[in-house]
Amino acid sequence: MKQSRLRLPALFFRSLGLDTRTLGLIATLLLIWVVFHLLSGGLFLTPRNLWNLSVQSSAIAIMTAGMVLVIVSRNIDLSIGSMLGFVGMIMGVIQTDLLPKLFGFEYPATWALTLAAGLTFGVLLGALQGFIVAYIEIPSFIVTLGGLLVWRGAAWWVTSGQTVAPLDDTFKLMGGGPEGSIGAMWSWFVGLGACAAVALSLANGRTKRKKFGFLPRPIAADIFLGAVACAVILGAVAVANAYPWPPGIVARYAQARHIALPEGGLFIAHGIAIPVLIAMAVGVVMTFLAKRTRFGRYVYAIGGNPEAAELAGINTRWVIVKVFMLMGFLAALSGAVMIARLNAATNAEGTLAELLVIAAAVIGGTSLAGGVGTVAGAMLGAVIMQSLQSGMVLLGVDTPLQNIAVGVVLVLAAWLDALYRRRTTSQGV
Repeated sequence: MKQSRLRLPALFFRSLGLDTRTLGLIATLLLIWVVFHLLSGGLFLTPRNLWNLSVQSSAIAIMTAGMVLVIVSRNIDLSIGSMLGFVGMIMGVIQTDLLPKLFGFEYPATWALTLAAGLTFGVLLGALQGFIVAYIEIPSFIVTLGGLLVWRGAAWWVTSGQTVAPLDDTFKLMGGGPEGSIGAMWSWFVGLGACAAVALSLANGRTKRKKFGFLPRPIAADIFLGAVACAVILGAVAVANAYPWPPGIVARYAQARHIALPEGGLFIAHGIAIPVLIAMAVGVVMTFLAKRTRFGRYVYAIGGNPEAAELAGINTRWVIVKVFMLMGFLAALSGAVMIARLNAATNAEGTLAELLVIAAAVIGGTSLAGGVGTVAGAMLGAVIMQSLQSGMVLLGVDTPLQNIAVGVVLVLAAWLDALYRRRTTSQGV
């Protein structure tokens, strides 16, 4: 009787159908947060630091979503940090020099034209590298290693090493900050909308499993998953809304709108930052692309067995080109977020970002052998990597030691991936 009671929780959690690696990632993230909170004297788990962490994680998470498909297809892209810096510098020059000469300063469409040009340029760079990998058949490691050097040098060549600033006011909203956030009310709307999406997803999953003759999860398991997901979502919104604007910005805001400041000051919540919304949108779109489209199935088929995929009639070369084009697009989008956050385009932008992205993808369960990986796991890995870096900065750890830590984590992640694959293979046999 006692043993049956002990088995009930295990059976219930098994019925949830959650991936053990995902649960391990969540537990690791929580452990990192608690450790840094204790070591920093209670500074890490504060609304201010968590809000900044979400903004800092956005650019890495955006690129990590694309790196998943690159690695799944048995390739690698070492050039994304340099590509980010190159495209970011081009976007900086476009909005500070080129467009003002054509249309004058404060042109309303400056941000849109700049972003469109940057994204297009990123796609073209990705297409070039993908073409060399797929059609000229040079290994992606060599091609993108060359790209790492070429694009970084090209970023310096655009302005001869000069920093480009300041950027267009509307463009800067993509970087976050008080004005680059959506405020408390809209943040709650987004949170409630996300909760509704979770409920619809769970209901749709039950319907599809029944339709195709599979046994659905127990209704209690779905209710539990939905409740936990909504609690996390609404908790994150509450944290974002607990971080107020700085007093100086509040004073200027009140003065510009002729608002009398009360004695205790005016509390204006940041809410969810725009770069976080961009990263969330990228995650949703990339997950849909990977799981629900023919292109996504082709990528996983190529990663699983390239020869079999080609014999099945898949144009493997064109699929690989599209994977690198997508990676170039996301690197450019991440570059836009980064330079908007800094209000400047610099030559050092994106330096070593490729290591953080690759480490995040591998930590998130993407196998370096190809064929295995999820966008959600990789983006969670991006939060883990950024948490490590942010925590070390908070503790005053020197930059060289931070790089050492990132390198160690990358090797450990690859080792754990190898162990997991061996265990899976042995169980399959």
